[in-house]
Amino acid sequence: MTLAQSQVTLSLPSDQDASGRSLGSEELGCLSEAIDSGVLTSTKGKFVHEFERRFSTILGAKHALACSSGTAAIHAAISAVDPEPGDEIITSSITDMGALTPILYQGAIPVFAEVDPCSCNVTAETLEPCFSGRTRAIVVTHLFGNSCEMDRIIRLANQHNVPVLEDCAQAFLTTFQDRYAGTIGKIGCFSLQQGKHITTGEGGIVVTDDDELARHMFLFINKGWGYGDEAPDHEFLALNYRMTELQGAVAVAQLPKLQTAVRKRTESADRLRAKLTGIPGIENPRAAAQSVHTYWKYCLRVDKTVIPGGASALAAKLKARSISCSPRYIQKPAFMCRIFQQQKTFGRSRFPFTLARPEAVNYDPSRFPLTLDALDGVLVLPWNENYQREHVEYIANGITESISELCQ
Repeated sequence: MTLAQSQVTLSLPSDQDASGRSLGSEELGCLSEAIDSGVLTSTKGKFVHEFERRFSTILGAKHALACSSGTAAIHAAISAVDPEPGDEIITSSITDMGALTPILYQGAIPVFAEVDPCSCNVTAETLEPCFSGRTRAIVVTHLFGNSCEMDRIIRLANQHNVPVLEDCAQAFLTTFQDRYAGTIGKIGCFSLQQGKHITTGEGGIVVTDDDELARHMFLFINKGWGYGDEAPDHEFLALNYRMTELQGAVAVAQLPKLQTAVRKRTESADRLRAKLTGIPGIENPRAAAQSVHTYWKYCLRVDKTVIPGGASALAAKLKARSISCSPRYIQKPAFMCRIFQQQKTFGRSRFPFTLARPEAVNYDPSRFPLTLDALDGVLVLPWNENYQREHVEYIANGITESISELCQ
């Protein structure tokens, strides 16, 4: 393709609308059945339970419990480990706020670990300095569909006798050493939000092999009420995080499409990798050893010492070619957001920050050089299962031409 040809704008499929989603007649059929039944609550319907059953079978997990969002999934998991007020949950400095606010709502303190600058994932080495006598659990985020190095993280957690919770919102069917993400730690948390590998618009699901944790999360999703118990009661403080039958109907139709969606994502990602390999100044995503990356997004690392202006300059060039992308992924680490900087929580109480060790809430950027380096160099390209060869070709040419222009 010549430079002149590549200037012809190609519209790329987007997971924010039908062009990049696999929604169709199957979903409409299940929705119609749910609506015709007149039963839209999961406490009496069939679709949510069927989704849970099928999802647990795919992952090989003993229990799967659907809920209203990925945030609800994280909240159910945090509740299940039952932290005392002021206990600490170690988590990633690069993550969605939906993975952090549940920690605060349960009265615990998020303690932010550094990340590997290339993968943007936490590692055993970055987690180790975060432990204290108050550590109650670790939350690892498999960012962009790329697994953390779980063998070393699990060994570290076992040494400290704390559970590992997996945030798999971006990691459907991601594997590490032949095990699915979400089944390696004590609890796996998934999101079905609009842009995930499969979607119900909003929605989530948690998996575990632990009967006691599963029971707690079931109750937590259901306001603490023991549906099906001989003498049900509201067992503890909990919320209504149930998934509706409408969401469940879509989920049941989406689930058979998941393996195909992941295969198509990895195939097109491999094609882009081949085209970009060897270009000075950019580095393709690297999967952890013995793992399968399922490409929620395709993330390049841009060396600003080679490419003038770095990720931001390259992004501007790509956007001019109608190639959507996000330099930095998030504009600032989570701990730089107002909720942490101003400790704005419940009224003027600042709870639970008032219970924190000073070291746990020291958010001086100088303490997080790896995080800042990671964000400075990352360029996130949207990805979905509807990318065809011509889309990959267009993106690859756009990147190579943009780099050439910047390096002139």
